[in-house]
Amino acid sequence: MLRRKGYDGPLTIISADDSAPYDRPNVSKDYLQGQEPLPDEWMNLRVPTYYADQKIDLVLNSRVSSIDTRQKQVQLGNGKTYSFGALLIATGSDVKKLPIPGARDSDVFYVRMWSDARGIFKRIATAKQVVVVGGSFIGCEVASAIRSRGVDVHIVSRESEPFERTLGAEVGRFFRKLHESHGVIFHVSSSVARFDGNQAILNDGTKLRADFLVLGVGVRPSVALAEQAGLTVDDGVVVNEYLETSVPGIFAAGDIARWPDPYTGRLIRVEHWVVAERQGQVAARNILGYREPYNFVPYFWTEQFGVSLRYVGHAEKWDSVQIDGSLDAQDFAVKYQQGGKTLAVATIGRNVQSLECEAAMEASLQRLPRATHG
Repeated sequence: MLRRKGYDGPLTIISADDSAPYDRPNVSKDYLQGQEPLPDEWMNLRVPTYYADQKIDLVLNSRVSSIDTRQKQVQLGNGKTYSFGALLIATGSDVKKLPIPGARDSDVFYVRMWSDARGIFKRIATAKQVVVVGGSFIGCEVASAIRSRGVDVHIVSRESEPFERTLGAEVGRFFRKLHESHGVIFHVSSSVARFDGNQAILNDGTKLRADFLVLGVGVRPSVALAEQAGLTVDDGVVVNEYLETSVPGIFAAGDIARWPDPYTGRLIRVEHWVVAERQGQVAARNILGYREPYNFVPYFWTEQFGVSLRYVGHAEKWDSVQIDGSLDAQDFAVKYQQGGKTLAVATIGRNVQSLECEAAMEASLQRLPRATHG
């Protein structure tokens, strides 16, 4: 976006990843489903020559160790420094690690980076049964992908239904039945107590064969760097409506950004791809002085066993749920409301209605009070 808007000065991307920017949602979706790994050109967001053509210095396998806000410099772990006129922090999230007694590193996989998906893909080829720990979106998407390749899958979850805290019990029950119809076995209100050889032993003593474990127990915003730099942090990096942090000239976007949502009037943080994409674009324009408020309504999707759910809005809690249509027929819209106001809508089989709800929410933004910064 910086280049698109005419900025022709130095531009550097520093990433701890070993790959150029790629389509991260497919790490837990399409990449794991095929008999052959997807080619790089399918996963990469840009062709390899793009960065050189756009005069973007892409620095991989490098982690920023500190930010000096006064000198306007970032320092890498290897000691190298980069000066900046403006800085965007988009460090995303770190997976929550869950220690499992008896499990070796080779027994446990997390799903965050493309390299994680590559490792899981190789193990699926010889696996007969896999245990997924966590009924999260990532956990269930991975379960769907692994099961689609003919491997038996058990999901162990502390919740009574998958996605219950995000989508409610009714929609959670729908997805559980969808998985069960494809042979996935759930162990709800349960946890893995330990791992022994090739067995996952649950807290109730149940023993499950497991060629390996996949853990999808959530993420936390990667804010250590922002904290070191003295930025305001509160369950993420707090930004104003222009995505600028408490230090002028430093912006944040994606999983770490906690921004004033004009629709709810609250500071919110959302860990989804489309939000990160849109925020990166708005941050770029504001770096160039556009002073454009981030007014998009959050959106995400999940696809499991060929069934796609779309979700617009953001409802951390609600006092009523309205269901229109039939869950069994995979044709429904669910409204999550609080105080009579619709905060979010989840749909399956109603893509047009989802777009209409998103447009209506965004059209109403001008009439709503803006949340305060800080």
